[in-house]
Amino acid sequence: MFMVYWTDANANAGVPHSQSFAATDMLAAMALMEQLRTRQRAGEGLRFITMASENPDSVGHPGVDVVGPGYKWTKRRNR
Repeated sequence: MFMVYWTDANANAGVPHSQSFAATDMLAAMALMEQLRTRQRAGEGLRFITMASENPDSVGHPGVDVVGPGYKWTKRRNR
């Protein structure tokens, strides 16, 4: 599934909006984003126009859920 998010900055603190689309409607989601960006370029106070996707058929939780005994994660690696 897809979600398009945007903020209307014309309101006091900005009003968040969203619209959902089925997993088969990526083109419709992209068309909405283009409409919003066209309005933004025309001077409307729209900000933070973005799209997120989620696979409804995912079989596990996002990220690493099982690691081997030798796994050691560090934020920075020394070279």
